[in-house]
Amino acid sequence: MTILLPDAPWRARADLAALIDVLGGDEEARFVGGAVRDTLLGVAVKDVDVATRHQPDVVIDRLKRAGIRAVPTGIAHGTVTAVLDGWPVEVTTLRRDVATDGRRATVAFAQCWEEDAARRDFTMNALYAEAASGRVHDYFGGLADLADRRVRFIGDPRARILEDHLRILRHFRFFARFGGAEPDEAAMAACIDLAATQKSLSRERVADELLKLLGAADPCRAVDLMVAGGIFAAIVPEVDADGAARLRRLVAREALAGVEGAPLRRLAALLPPDARVGEAVAARLKLSIKARKRIATALSPAPDAPHARALAYRLGAEGAADLLLLRDDADAREAGTIIDWMPPQLPIGGGVLVGMGVAKGPEVARTLRAVEDAWIAAGFPDAEATRALAAQIVSTLPRASQ
Repeated sequence: MTILLPDAPWRARADLAALIDVLGGDEEARFVGGAVRDTLLGVAVKDVDVATRHQPDVVIDRLKRAGIRAVPTGIAHGTVTAVLDGWPVEVTTLRRDVATDGRRATVAFAQCWEEDAARRDFTMNALYAEAASGRVHDYFGGLADLADRRVRFIGDPRARILEDHLRILRHFRFFARFGGAEPDEAAMAACIDLAATQKSLSRERVADELLKLLGAADPCRAVDLMVAGGIFAAIVPEVDADGAARLRRLVAREALAGVEGAPLRRLAALLPPDARVGEAVAARLKLSIKARKRIATALSPAPDAPHARALAYRLGAEGAADLLLLRDDADAREAGTIIDWMPPQLPIGGGVLVGMGVAKGPEVARTLRAVEDAWIAAGFPDAEATRALAAQIVSTLPRASQ
C-alpha cells in the first residue's frame, strides 16, 4: 500500500522543492528522518534533512551552479548544508558503515536507499519521502512501528548499540517522546545488557542526549525504565528511584503551574538535594558555567523571602521558579506567576538618603540595603511610597548616623 506524506507547512516551501530539483528530483534526492516521521505524526517540523545519491562534491557543484550557498559542515560523512533563505538544510550522501567502534563510524558512500536506511538507528527514523508526490518509502517496518508507538531498532539491537553506544540513551529519548505504554522487549534487553558501554562516551554527548530526553513533555516513564534497568549507573550513578520519584512530582507541579518543563530543572530533580552533588554532576557532564550554577542553586536551601516575587528578585525568575517547583512545601502555582516576571529597580538611590540626613559613607549603603529589604517585603511600591519607607527607616537610625 502506498502511503503519502500529509500536507505540512514545510512541504509548501518553494525553495525546498527547488532544492530537490537541483539535486535531480525524487530518484536522486528525498526527504528523510525526523521531518518525515514528525509529519506523519502531525508534529511540527523544525529541521528538514535530505538524503541524496550524489557524492558531496557533486552536491556542492550543483548547489553553487544554482546559486545556493553550500557549506561543507560534515564533508567526511557526506553532509553538505544548503542554506535556503537563511534556513539550513542538511544534504547527506547515502552511506554504509565500513567500521564502527561504539563512538564513531567510518563510512563509505552508497547508491542504494535501503543500504542507507539499514545503517540508521530506529525504524521510525528510516523513512524517506519523495518531494513531488509525497510517497513514503519504508524499508524496515517503520510505518507500522510509528502507528504502534514502538521504538524498535533496525535489525539486531545489540549490533546497533555496539556500533554507537549513545543509541542506548537515544532509545530512551525516543521512547519518552514517541513510545507507547511498553517498550520493545528486544530493545530493552539490549540496552540493559550493554548499559556499561556508555562509559566510553564523551560526557558532552551524554549530557546533550540526556537533556534532550528530559525535555520531552513527560519523560517519567522512560526515566523509570532507565532506573529499573540500571542505565544510569554508567553515566550518572547519583540517579536512583528516589530521584525518579522527585521527577514525577516535578513534572506534575510544572503542569499545575502551567510552566514549560526545563531539562536542567528536571536534571536537578533527579539528583540528591545537595548543591555540592549537583555541582559535581554538572561539572562531570561538562555543562556550561551558567548551567552548573542553575543546578547548584536549585539544589540549595531557599533564601528567606516573604513572597514569590521577592524570591525572584533575589535569585532571578528562573532560579526562583526552579526552587518553588522543586520544593514540596511551596505553592507550585506561584512559579507560574513569576516565570516571565521582570524584576523592577529600586526607585531611589543613596542621594535621597543623604538628602534625608544620612551621613555619607558606609552608613548610606547599609541604610539603602535596609530600604531595599523593606521595599521588597512591601511588594515593590512606587518611588513615592519607597521614599516614605526610607524616611521611616532613617528616623530610627541613631543620631550619630545622621
